[in-house]
Amino acid sequence: MSEEKPRKRAGHGEDSVYWVESKQRWVGAISMGFAPSGKRRRPTVTAKTEKEAWKKLRKKRKELENGIKTPANYTVADAVNDFLKRGLKGCSPNTITKCRNLANKHIIPELGKAKLTELTADDVDDWLDDRADELATSSLREVLAILRRAIRFAQRRDKVLRNVAEFVTVPEGRKGRPSKALTLQQAIAVLVAARGTRLFAYVVLSLLVGVRTEEARALRWPHVRLDPPREGVPPHVQVWRSVRVKGDTKTKKSRRTLAIPLELVDVLREHKAAQEVDRRVAGDKWQENGLVFCTQFGTALDAANVRRGFRAIIKQSKIGGKWTPRELRHSFVSLLSEEGGMPIEVIAQLVGHSSSATTETVYRHQLRPVITKGAGLMGTLFGDTLRSPSDTTT
Repeated sequence: MSEEKPRKRAGHGEDSVYWVESKQRWVGAISMGFAPSGKRRRPTVTAKTEKEAWKKLRKKRKELENGIKTPANYTVADAVNDFLKRGLKGCSPNTITKCRNLANKHIIPELGKAKLTELTADDVDDWLDDRADELATSSLREVLAILRRAIRFAQRRDKVLRNVAEFVTVPEGRKGRPSKALTLQQAIAVLVAARGTRLFAYVVLSLLVGVRTEEARALRWPHVRLDPPREGVPPHVQVWRSVRVKGDTKTKKSRRTLAIPLELVDVLREHKAAQEVDRRVAGDKWQENGLVFCTQFGTALDAANVRRGFRAIIKQSKIGGKWTPRELRHSFVSLLSEEGGMPIEVIAQLVGHSSSATTETVYRHQLRPVITKGAGLMGTLFGDTLRSPSDTTT
């Protein structure tokens, strides 16, 4: 141990730094007068050296003058857990679960033990650089966003002065699995495999109209028109809702009304008739929600239901590889692109993007300069595949 001599305590009512033999540490104390109970208020800091103790003491004094009242043992883990407990009100259960899982796996194990007031931007940078070997760039953005929000939540409760996570930049992470699109032959194989399953109409709508999975699961029959064209209004679906909190779509421009191919009209009519059978079989157990896609008791499908059913369809189709339901939407754009003809601005309207720049970014591997119109072309591409076997004459 260095031969540091303890500094004489400051006068009464002043900040002071002194050596505590039993702790083998320098202790700094701030005189804050007396609490209403009459107990003396003296927040303290500890350090290995006298110089470091004075530095911490000045920082503590500044925080107190700014209204910061952080307990000495308040850690990053405490801040994150407080945020997860109180700062996600109004968010969907799925969002809360996702944030908690990311925090418990990537934030708390690495940064959790650090005292919140001592966390630095360098600490956060080092943590992100370490995570970059394991996480994709998009996931790095998500975990940093959770940390930023947690510290911001602590700021609003006067537990920390600065949000050091605001001063760092997300590094390049490992490359994630890129979204891919079905070829025409693969798409036909998937449709053939899906026929007869409960997800057949769901798959057809997603592939031929390009709706998001969260939009398809929230679609209700009052928003579906299957009548023949009348007064220039064709059969269509009104994509006005999603399974997000409060039922809002992803963006304002995501609210859109889309014409549907006549082949899809037939599929949806068959689907509605099958749903009526489910209703009669379920009897009193049926829960009416008006949903186009639901369980055999009328309740909403969750994402896990859809993923499991879609994996079974992919396996049956024998196209190979791992595919997710959202890639039906990518396939919608890709298949239209292969035919050529429609300006990208129109594609952006079809898929509900706020701008064509978003479309180019998300689907840059699937897009050609122009593509042909949606409903008519998709009906042409898949008409023979979707036509009911009873409609086919030999």
